[in-house]
Amino acid sequence: MKPVFLMIKCELGKSYEVAAELVDTVEEVSEVYSTSGQYDLLAKFNLDDTQDIGHFVCEKVQKLPHIKDTFTLITFKAFAS
Repeated sequence: MKPVFLMIKCELGKSYEVAAELVDTVEEVSEVYSTSGQYDLLAKFNLDDTQDIGHFVCEKVQKLPHIKDTFTLITFKAFAS
C-alpha cells in the first residue's frame, strides 16, 4: 500500500458534503480532515502499489460533485506508526 494525500478545494459551502461523499463512495479513503487556508479538505488515501495515482485522482476524486481543485502530495517514508 502507498499513502497519497490530496488537498481539495470545494465550491463554497460544500466542503462537508464533499467530505461525506468521499467517505461514502471512495473505498481507498482512510481519513478526511477539514482545514483552513487555501484548501478546504485534506484526504488520505491508501492505494495498491500497482494503482496509478494520476488515474485514481482524475477518475475517482476530481469527478466528484463540488470539487474545484486538488493538490496531490505523494509520500516516501513514514517515520512513526
